[in-house]
Amino acid sequence: MSIRPIGDRIAVKPVAVEEKTKSGIVLPGSAQERPHQGEVVAVGSGYVSETTGQRIPLEIKVGDKVVYGKHAGIEVKFDGEELVLLTEKDILVVIE
Repeated sequence: MSIRPIGDRIAVKPVAVEEKTKSGIVLPGSAQERPHQGEVVAVGSGYVSETTGQRIPLEIKVGDKVVYGKHAGIEVKFDGEELVLLTEKDILVVIE
């Protein structure tokens, strides 16, 4: 089974959170921050322009590494994997 986002939705797999600080202190689960970057695993077909009615494809592609807002998106579990569903507007930058 696979996932196919609708419209301008994007599925992102968050990167693993560091369990240690740079100085070597181990952080408990409650002290760890939610990651704000990840890898795009699925992309919708784009959004429909309100002025022309034409579908405009997304700039983001599968495999892109992205940074998104702290409270952006919806967390879901799919096939045992945690994903964040975002819109293209929620993505701040693509890491190249």
